[in-house]
Amino acid sequence: MSPLPYKFCPQCAQPLQMLAAEEDGGSKTRLRCAGCGFTHWNNPTPVLAAVVELADQDGRLLLARNAAWSGKMFGLITGFMEAGETPEGGIAREVGEETSLTVDALELIGVYDFQRMNQVIIAYHALARGEVKLSPELAEYRLYRPDEVRCWPAGTGYALADWLRSRGHSPQFFDLPPRPAA
Repeated sequence: MSPLPYKFCPQCAQPLQMLAAEEDGGSKTRLRCAGCGFTHWNNPTPVLAAVVELADQDGRLLLARNAAWSGKMFGLITGFMEAGETPEGGIAREVGEETSLTVDALELIGVYDFQRMNQVIIAYHALARGEVKLSPELAEYRLYRPDEVRCWPAGTGYALADWLRSRGHSPQFFDLPPRPAA
């Protein structure tokens, strides 16, 4: 089992424990406080993603490498929703903040499970334009024609594959390198 995300109750400061309790679906073991009954639900976090198509670059797709990533993996523009914003508003903001591009139109591609990171990905096609200026969060970017981009078998890679299929392309996947043992 992985390390617990929290050690103490945010309501009464007593130590949290893995405890079983009856819920709507039956008994469920979760991180709970024996003192006040607080439950850490550990629900997935919604993450926004965009397949960014550049209207003023002959429809090329922008993939970027996060500055925190090792290796040469390039992916979709992603980010977290802010309180009070819609998913559409959030991904338009993320594209603008991370690339300085202006989003002209958004279309929902789909919703994708990403359990490894305890996330649910809400993916959009973003038609955008402008001069790319990366935020410090991103190290570099590349532009690809839709027929030359390759997908990865995880989270946002499935969103990219679905978008490619919707445009009449057959997505090609590459294998991810094995993850180091913990």
